[in-house]
Formats: sequence, structure tokens, C-alpha cells
Amino acid sequence: MSSRHPGSHELGQNFLVDRAVVDRVVALVRRSPGPIFEIGPGEGSLTLPLERLNRRITAVELDPRLADRLSARVGSRTTVRHGDALRVPVPAGTRVVVGNLPFHVTTAMLRSLLESARWSEAVLIVQWEVARRRAAVGGATLMTAEWWPWFEFALEQRVPARAFRPRPSVDGGLLTISRRSAPLVPPARRTAYRRFVRAVFGGRGRGLAAIAERLVAPEQRAIVVAWLAGEGLGRGALPRDLTAAQWATLFGLAVPVRGGTRPSRSEPGRDATPAPPRAPMRRARKQGRRP
Repeated sequence: MSSRHPGSHELGQNFLVDRAVVDRVVALVRRSPGPIFEIGPGEGSLTLPLERLNRRITAVELDPRLADRLSARVGSRTTVRHGDALRVPVPAGTRVVVGNLPFHVTTAMLRSLLESARWSEAVLIVQWEVARRRAAVGGATLMTAEWWPWFEFALEQRVPARAFRPRPSVDGGLLTISRRSAPLVPPARRTAYRRFVRAVFGGRGRGLAAIAERLVAPEQRAIVVAWLAGEGLGRGALPRDLTAAQWATLFGLAVPVRGGTRPSRSEPGRDATPAPPRAPMRRARKQGRRP
């Protein structure tokens, strides 16, 4: 699919011009029925083919010229809005989010989407390395581990730089994100879980067992260390080696719900979450001053 408007570098726009990739995106969107929210439609290389699915589409475009131009080309079931998708909330009732994301705001856009509860599936073109990291190719990253209990990430294919105009300096990747119908961790414990993941990734020690020994309460340490060994995660295993299910189980063992414990700052009355790595040292000094 050709592009007749040069990409706007100040807006980070690289338009998708490869028909095979467009067809693949449409096929992935077709799997999930319902309204579509498109981020950065540009000239409509995805918007116009998506209209053939006969669904309601809301598209948000940062470039006012492109927004006006596309508005004149789309059908009655498609609404094109001028705005910043980082500031525009996902419309209520959305089922699928789709977009060729500007590479320089990929991470910020992903964080914004993951915080939203208004969609079920996402089909996104992002930087190749970002797509690999989110899909945990080569091991889970902090961001993926933080959201894994509620979302599944999958790397569908590599999108070569030649598929865009103007041509970017790196390849893209086609990433899909699916909201889990049965979360691995209850939504009510999301704050506690994410705090735990950050503490583990930032923990001191050589391997998960050593990190756990520093972070986990004394009464839970033996349970956690035994579980790690049972999972085949030796003392040299790292946070990136855990699967989504293992993260959820580790959290449940290390931070059990305790009735009657002192409320944590993140979720009052619910969890005794581990503090950041240096917090135990500060608490120890404070306790040392007490009579």
C-alpha cells in the first residue's frame, strides 16, 4: 500500500506501506469481534482495510492535516479525531486496540494501554526489540513481569524497515496483547504484586534464592526456597527466567494475604508486601534506636 504523504519526523511517523503486513494485521483483528480503537492512523493504511470488517472504528491522529484528510475518506462507521493518543482515553466499549505506534513513544503508549481496562485485545506494530522484550523472548523484563498475570504477550512476526515510509533505522515487530479472562493474580492485589516484582528485579543477591532470602519474611523463606528448587530454579536462576505462572505462584508464596497484619501503604489491610531493597536496612536502624 503506497504512501503519498512523507512521514513527519517530528511526530515520529513511519507509515506502513507493505500490503502483506497490513493483511496480517487485519486478520489478527478479525479474530476478536467488536469496536476498534486505532492509534495513529496516518493516511489510513490500516484504517481503510479495517473498515471492510464493518465495525465501528475510532481513530486518533496527532497530525491535524492527516486527521482532516483521512476524515474525508472514511465511511460513516469510522470517526477520526485529532489528538494525542497518550492523552485520549480508550473509548468505552472498545474491544480491539490497533496501531502502528510511533517508535519513540512505544513504551509510554504501552504503559498507558496496560493501565486501561477498556479493551480486550491489542494488535500493535512497535520496534522489533520492544516487541521481543514484551513477548519475553530471551527472558522476561520488568515491565512484562509486572503485567503478565493480567495479559498475554505474543510476538507474531518481524516487520522489516522496508515496510515503512520513510524507512526507519530499525525493524518493527507485530505484537499482540490479550487480556486474560482468568487473571493469575486477583486484580485487588495488583499494586502489591507490582511492588513485589520491582523489589525482586531490584533486589540484591546472586540469583532468585539469594534475593528471596533478603526480601521475604523469615517465616516464608524456607517455603519460597523449596518451591524454587522444586521448579528447577537453582540458586543461579534470575528474575527473567520465571514464567507468568511462576511469577504469580512466587508472589502468592512470598506475600500471602494475611488477615490482621499491619496494613501496607499500597493496599491497606490486604498484603504485607516486601519493601524496596534498602527499606529493611532503614527499618533495622530505626528499630535499633528503640529502647
